[in-house]
Amino acid sequence: MNTNLVLRRETPADFRIVETLTREAFWNLHGPGCDEHFLSHILRNADAFIPELDYVAELDGVTVANIMYAKACIRLDHGGELPVIGFGPVSVLPEYQRQGIGSTLIHHTLALAKEFNYNAVLIYGDPAYYSRVGFVPAERFHIATDHNEYHAALQAFELQPGALGNAAGCFFESDAYHIDTDAASAFDQTFPPKGKQAGTPSQQRFAQIAAMRKPRGAA
Repeated sequence: MNTNLVLRRETPADFRIVETLTREAFWNLHGPGCDEHFLSHILRNADAFIPELDYVAELDGVTVANIMYAKACIRLDHGGELPVIGFGPVSVLPEYQRQGIGSTLIHHTLALAKEFNYNAVLIYGDPAYYSRVGFVPAERFHIATDHNEYHAALQAFELQPGALGNAAGCFFESDAYHIDTDAASAFDQTFPPKGKQAGTPSQQRFAQIAAMRKPRGAA
């Protein structure tokens, strides 16, 4: 890790800075434009938000990255729910990507989450990246999406040993992640205009991963 990198809790003074860097990080990444900066904006006021895991990274005094967490659950096949947590957005300014800053934020906050006695972390993301920071396919634990599908993007990380050993069921995120597209578009109008682009390599990769799903029970 760069010795000039400082990890600290987000403060209200960071809010707009974080929303701006999140917009820069995700713009045209998964589709034309993005709405992850709106998610950052609304997640802080969600009941599921976990403020003690909301961290920013500063490099040479510049805020370059952020990670946010929220409570979630697995609705178990055998009845009841298992509380878990998830993170996202994880945002790194484009010019600071591929320097290990995002993975440093992830490892730091995972360690904190373990200290806070959370059970496990489930997220949606590119398995090629998240396997490098210790995540495994949720399917390994017989955990499906809220549509009862096994999805390559659904990744799991046990914070406590054996936490997901009897966790077969369906994963449900906070409602905050169900974005109102009209509200997101209106929020984006408060930022300087940016051009939208379709058909980028990252969008093609996103579409490829999105198609990697199967109903539970399928061979």
